[in-house]
Amino acid sequence: MSTVTTTIADDIERYLSAQQEKSLLRFITCGSVDDGKSTLIGRLLYESKMLFEDQLSQLEADSKKVGTQGGNLDFALLVDGLAAEREQGITIDVAYRFFATDKRKFIVADTPGHEQYTRNMITGASTADVAVILVDARKGVLTQTRRHSYLVSLIGIRRIVLAVNKLDMVGYSQETFERITNEYRAFAAQIGLHDIASIPLSALAGDNVTESSANTPWYGGPSLMAYLESVPVEDDARLNQPFRLPVQWVNRPNLNFRGYAGSISAGEIRRGERVRVLPSGRESRVASIITAAGEAASARCGQAITLTLEDEIDISRGDVIARADAPPAVADQFEATLVWMNEEPMLPGRPYLLKLGTRTVGVTCQQPKYRVNVNTLEHLAARTLEMNEIGVCNLNLDRAVAFDPYAENRETGGFIVIDRLTNNTVGAGMLHFALRRSQNVHWQATVVDASARATLKHQTPRVVWFTGLSGAGKSTIANLVEQKLLALGKHTYLLDGDNVRHGLNKDLGFSEADRVENIRRVAEVARLMMDAGLIALVSFISPFRAERDMARALAGPDGFVEIFVDTPIDVAEERDPKGLYKKARSGELKNFTGIDSPYEPPEQPEIRIDTTADTPEQAAGKIVDWLLHR
Repeated sequence: MSTVTTTIADDIERYLSAQQEKSLLRFITCGSVDDGKSTLIGRLLYESKMLFEDQLSQLEADSKKVGTQGGNLDFALLVDGLAAEREQGITIDVAYRFFATDKRKFIVADTPGHEQYTRNMITGASTADVAVILVDARKGVLTQTRRHSYLVSLIGIRRIVLAVNKLDMVGYSQETFERITNEYRAFAAQIGLHDIASIPLSALAGDNVTESSANTPWYGGPSLMAYLESVPVEDDARLNQPFRLPVQWVNRPNLNFRGYAGSISAGEIRRGERVRVLPSGRESRVASIITAAGEAASARCGQAITLTLEDEIDISRGDVIARADAPPAVADQFEATLVWMNEEPMLPGRPYLLKLGTRTVGVTCQQPKYRVNVNTLEHLAARTLEMNEIGVCNLNLDRAVAFDPYAENRETGGFIVIDRLTNNTVGAGMLHFALRRSQNVHWQATVVDASARATLKHQTPRVVWFTGLSGAGKSTIANLVEQKLLALGKHTYLLDGDNVRHGLNKDLGFSEADRVENIRRVAEVARLMMDAGLIALVSFISPFRAERDMARALAGPDGFVEIFVDTPIDVAEERDPKGLYKKARSGELKNFTGIDSPYEPPEQPEIRIDTTADTPEQAAGKIVDWLLHR
């Protein structure tokens, strides 16, 4: 190998090594629509020489084609990559860009400014260390400025850059800059934001973006780039937190090796240190730490590692490994702040999935304690949360999880909520604390169990769930089934929708939220009846699959029988024994299933009854035969 080739290889190696040693800062840009976020990021990419020649050529061509900047480069086009964004002139998704300077590496998220896309802004903010909040100097502090600032404070970002942009369009007015700065600082103080750097900018002209501008001689602070290069990164603070390793994968390539892989979310660990596994509470010592470069004596936050332990412990994905002297708490009920991100509202009592770190569990949200008016910070009464609304509510998980309050650790205190049916992310939140009852209320063991009660009654307890439209014939068929079972000496009880609303559920209306709570209560009662050894017959419209799936989960797969009383709506409406369809059609009765509220038919019921082919007597006979022979 020639000396020249060796020198080039050495230079490349030194360059790559230097890049790896640079600290990484993650930051977001946010604010209202058309405040210049994309233009600012484009300017940063351009000034940091992070554009290839073909990208620069394309930018020049696109700028001429769009023609919005009078022949100058339109830096927003570097970031607004979606065709829809260019057509509308707004950012509608989160765009991530990487760039680097001699001092630091950066990942920047350009988050949407429009209120409709607040949910996307949460995504961009979830991993950021700094928030750059842009304000158009002509417009001042707006509603969306306050909304994004409040969300930033919730997410846990404490370092803020107030970028007063487009100052060139107000004659570089110091008075305007100071008025906006004072107004923003007064609001920020109310939500706990105090570390604020105010910088006068013109992203389009480049004033104070990478270098101090002669157009603002009255400003003596750093340029935006200088601030970003010098601000402390979050990793430094996370290093001083207690060690946390959420287990992502149990690595078992052969019988001689068992390792627990994941990324360290906080703190550091050394070989030989004692650790505790949560939620089980079992303890052991670290036998080895394996990184991408091989075995190491220690590892710190941000690294992806595999740990091996001295003892054989049952550990699975979702468990958290912590130092034994500083473990996280374990609970199954919490108070939390919830940001709802779905067009369908949050329904109290509906079963969702909650993903906390690497653990996914079932969750139900209770009625919000309040929702927050982000403009006034007022706490408002709420029965549910609509899209982009923020509220505080209690969460009930179906099993205990290891956690830290979000204020102490984002990774083990932040969660997302997932719809069970669509698998869409519908919410994001931050855990405040465990509810006392999660620690103090325990299941009382009893000597007489469900099996003993069932043996005494000589029957297999079940929850037999009749679902279908109003007027389908559910109650009629369920009554006949109970009569036949009683004649056979079976012990039953019939829970009918109308009857239950006279007592247990008389406080509930017919909104989607109330319908969900109606079914949740009935499902819990039916489970208790099955535990008592009874055959519980449940006749409810129960229009939503999620709640029927919740009832099935409570009863267990072998104890739940779903009966779909399948009747076309025109037939059910023709019968209309209670005159409800007529009232719904006239507008007297709101939220009526099949008219102005949806019905989600079962996809795989155990029994389907076609009431256009079978009489109620025939349908009841089929159901009883199924129950006796299964």
